[in-house]
Amino acid sequence: MAATTLTLPAEDKVSLRITEIFLSLQGEANTVGCPTVFVRLTGCPLRCHYCDSAYAFSGGEKIPLSKIVEQVQAYEVPRVTVTGGEPLAQPEVHVLMRHLCDAGMLVSLETSGALSVEDVDPRVVKVVDFKTPDSGESHRNLWDNLRWLNPDDQIKFVLCSRQDYNWAKLMCDQYQLCDKVTDVLFSPSHEQLPPRDLADWIVEDRLRVRMQLQMHKLLWGDVPGR
Repeated sequence: MAATTLTLPAEDKVSLRITEIFLSLQGEANTVGCPTVFVRLTGCPLRCHYCDSAYAFSGGEKIPLSKIVEQVQAYEVPRVTVTGGEPLAQPEVHVLMRHLCDAGMLVSLETSGALSVEDVDPRVVKVVDFKTPDSGESHRNLWDNLRWLNPDDQIKFVLCSRQDYNWAKLMCDQYQLCDKVTDVLFSPSHEQLPPRDLADWIVEDRLRVRMQLQMHKLLWGDVPGR
């Protein structure tokens, strides 16, 4: 299948709608605890019932590409995470990620798995959050995205119940996810699934997954910009 060619405006005319740019500690994935700049893009076509960033669904500010890169570099840390909302809903995000990589930054992308990651710069670490049945959006999962994942990318499941856990375990087996990427992340939905329950299930089943808690919520709660 031929690669899709994105049609974008000239780079000196590229701007993106941004909800916020801030410095915090990475609260998830395999760089948890590392100081990281977050670029939160506005807009998302999904409506997961547990979403903690619904404030990014609309609004935001159109910011030129050069200004975004400038703000990120001003924090003087090497890591940057492009998140949302759903960042891939704005096609210009591909230009942004390429520029951040060209600037020597360690770039990761947090994406829902509902939009294609085929055109994401290979230098970007993709954290693909496939949606479970209890999210209400599992029908949006684009499993063809597995074709475009690299070993350093990560697959994430936010689990709300034992049923979600059983489903995610089945997906791991069906698609051999633990052989495709270094880390498959199982995360309990905040205040829905007791973390100890999830830990016990993973140990009992001896799964080849990494359990994670959202460290930023343990530290700061549901505070935007942290």
